[in-house]
Amino acid sequence: MSKILITGATGFIATPLIRALREQGHILSGTTRKTGVFSGTNGIPLHKVPEISENTDWSNIISGAEVVIHLAARVHIMKDQSRNPIEAFRRVNTLGTKSLALQAANAGIKRFIFLSTVKVAGETSPIDGFKESGPISPNDPYSISKYEAEQELLKIAQSSSMEVVIIRPPLVYGPNVKGNFLSLLKLAKRNYPLPLNSINNKRSLIFVDNLTDAIAKAVEHPKAANKIFFLSDEENLSTTELINKISTAFGSKARIFNVPQKYLDLFGKITGNTEIVKRLTQTLTVNSTRIKSDLNWSPPFQSDDGIEKTVNWYNTSLLKKHNPDRQ
Repeated sequence: MSKILITGATGFIATPLIRALREQGHILSGTTRKTGVFSGTNGIPLHKVPEISENTDWSNIISGAEVVIHLAARVHIMKDQSRNPIEAFRRVNTLGTKSLALQAANAGIKRFIFLSTVKVAGETSPIDGFKESGPISPNDPYSISKYEAEQELLKIAQSSSMEVVIIRPPLVYGPNVKGNFLSLLKLAKRNYPLPLNSINNKRSLIFVDNLTDAIAKAVEHPKAANKIFFLSDEENLSTTELINKISTAFGSKARIFNVPQKYLDLFGKITGNTEIVKRLTQTLTVNSTRIKSDLNWSPPFQSDDGIEKTVNWYNTSLLKKHNPDRQ
């Protein structure tokens, strides 16, 4: 049992993580940017941290904690309106993480778990997936800031007694998901015809409950110390397979037709959605061998289970939206 501080404790990943850690008997507290919120999932106490930067004072917040799980971040933005995106990301994700970790090490925190991203390795993977020993190729402000944070954390681990664990998940999905996966849910629910039948790619994904299970395992496992881990669901899926699975969970059959990829690429350029087209068509997989071997971890949920739970959440959300009295 550990005393754990979770940053970003009201977020998409934090909510199921808190439940998992509570079931294991850990004592939890968290942080939030929200005003007027003093307790989170399962009633854990929350500290308000309006902004994370190199100047944030964490002294009172980390006092008494033994483990920090750092989930809070400036997340990837498809069309960033910031005047200087790289500096905006670095302020939160690199310098903010470094400052928190230094204060945590000085306060005697035993272990610091950092949620990074698969994108530090690049946008397209080799056939056997990204590995921890492979090359690094962050190519946007978000992934660059996350990789720089990783490097700062490893330096701190070398110069202090605090252990660092770095987790690099691919696309995370599950109840309360946002972003591209939510867009796929909306398309599948409406059963729009999609020009994706020519795509022959593979993508690693991770159901949020699989990710939180791995994070919970990393809290105390001795072999997690000062390691970097890729992880994913057991099954890699093509975009077409994913849409078919989502449609099946909705109780319908996907309407997918064939358009050559060169025309999809052209459409992306014309409409300014090149990045979205790449995410739908390129291969990005990870190799989870290290975390399975070192932590004896395997994902407890199959992708079909995760997709079904996500679709059920989406249907329930629609029902509540159209029938407020049922909330």
